[in-house]
Amino acid sequence: MFFLRMIYRSFSRQLRRRLLIALTVCLSATVSVAMLGVVFDVGDKLNAELSTYGSNITVQPKADAVVSDLYSTENSDGGGASAGQDPTAFLKESDAVKIKTIFWAFNITNFAPELTVQAQSGHTDVPLVGTWFNKTLHLPTGESTVAGVEGMRSWWQVNGNWPKDDAAEGMAGKDLAAKLGVNPGDTITLTKDGRSQQIKIVGTFDSGDDDNGSLYLPSSVAQVLANLPDQVNKIEVKALTTPENDLARKAAKNPAALSQEEWETWYCTAYPSSIAYQIEEVIPGAVAKQVRQVAALQGNVLQKTQAVMILMTALSLIAAAVAVANLMAASISERSNELALLKAIGATDGSVSRLMLAETAAISLVGAIVGALLGSGVAQIVGHVVFSSGITMRPMVFVLVFVLLAITVLVASASSIRSILSLRPAEVLHGR
Repeated sequence: MFFLRMIYRSFSRQLRRRLLIALTVCLSATVSVAMLGVVFDVGDKLNAELSTYGSNITVQPKADAVVSDLYSTENSDGGGASAGQDPTAFLKESDAVKIKTIFWAFNITNFAPELTVQAQSGHTDVPLVGTWFNKTLHLPTGESTVAGVEGMRSWWQVNGNWPKDDAAEGMAGKDLAAKLGVNPGDTITLTKDGRSQQIKIVGTFDSGDDDNGSLYLPSSVAQVLANLPDQVNKIEVKALTTPENDLARKAAKNPAALSQEEWETWYCTAYPSSIAYQIEEVIPGAVAKQVRQVAALQGNVLQKTQAVMILMTALSLIAAAVAVANLMAASISERSNELALLKAIGATDGSVSRLMLAETAAISLVGAIVGALLGSGVAQIVGHVVFSSGITMRPMVFVLVFVLLAITVLVASASSIRSILSLRPAEVLHGR
């Protein structure tokens, strides 16, 4: 009881200094909780944000994938017809819907098959990309989903409308539209191997890449014109993925080299390579690959973002340690007579040190609790401002912050506690 009264009286006599310690710990806790809360949730947020910029997995026939590997002809920018060549190997368009039946089906946010062929409009060669725009699909589970490039080309600057999947409509790239002299509302006639098809241009687009020289139209129309029913030569897939680590990179090279435990961890984690592997399982004759540039960008951005936030957390803890140490040193200096008297009447160095630590711990705990609440709010503000969604605060964040603050306060107190041990009651009480 005497010990608790001593702690209470120290607060009443040095309220201003105690409040400064509480405020210092509160600010440090606020920054730490906010930053670490974002760090533990930023991976999914960044992946969701970056996934708006096109597909991160491509599915090709095995023959085309081998050629791409041998001659590095893979088109990484998502462009369909920039190569200017007809496909030589195909996948079944009807198999594309199976992508939504894999284990990570809910992570597949969009996908679209592509058939790349060459046609002519008058004397002008026209690269065609037959695809889905906003197609409603009925899954084997009885559910429905919508897929197509309209949801995968958010950066396109579109003038006019997107084509309908069940109409003879097309959308011309900016360069091709200028070359053909067409605008939205015009009609052109495409011919290929004696077959012809009238296409109404309902819109033009500026993609900023080689797609500007292509004409996008429904896959069903392209298949009739090319006499390739139910055939596509690529499927673009946009999926929410977990950034790669050593396990994912090992599995990407050779899944058979994984141990049973590694296999289960990899297969049940949304790595790009595990999603690609599962797509290969459901689509016959397909090779699914992650777009390395996108995966590398996600990993680099995530690492740099996490590094900055962890650095801010460390700096806030260091600042708190310095501030608490200075405040405690000033407090001990002001109370030197009181502490010397305690030692003179029989208090040991250990008991006096415990008193000072208990006082500091009590006020620091109050500051930490308030700071944790404020930090949760700051994390939500960061989430809504930067990612337009809330941050999921994990209990581990609060545990980690409280442990770090406890260590910080203990380290800060250690230097000040040493001055208590050097107090000589006789000298202090005689004013020496």
